[in-house]
Amino acid sequence: MVTIKTILVPTDFSEFSKVALPYAVDIAKKYGAKITLFHVFDEELLSPIFFEAGGKAEQYFQRLKADFDSAVEQFLEDIDTEDVEIETHLANGKPFVEILRFIKSNGMDLVVMGTHGRSGLAHALMGSVTEKVVRKALCPVLVVRHPEMEFELV
Repeated sequence: MVTIKTILVPTDFSEFSKVALPYAVDIAKKYGAKITLFHVFDEELLSPIFFEAGGKAEQYFQRLKADFDSAVEQFLEDIDTEDVEIETHLANGKPFVEILRFIKSNGMDLVVMGTHGRSGLAHALMGSVTEKVVRKALCPVLVVRHPEMEFELV
């Protein structure tokens, strides 16, 4: 019998990652599972101008932490999360590495994520983070395609 008690929803807070949330919520309600929203701050995406101006990645991460709760609140807007326990986690590093590390160290039962994030549009089938998580995760991964992402036969 399949038991799902913990669901990880990695997000970059984009609309592309938000499409996975209703699926995670529905599964959580059916199984009585807990959802963990997980965001990874990737300092490699910071502009070189930020560092040239004397900025430090840790400084930016602290600012991100301060805005994290409001970002989560906005992300959950318009989704009926009643009766679902949701916790949040913020990490710093390479997104796919941190996601895989979190899955392993927390014994997640399922990952639900979108096919693309902000920077994943260059990939024809799915974003690079999603692709790496699908290939290496220790648990099942449900990948949800954004309805505006069309597949074209060549």
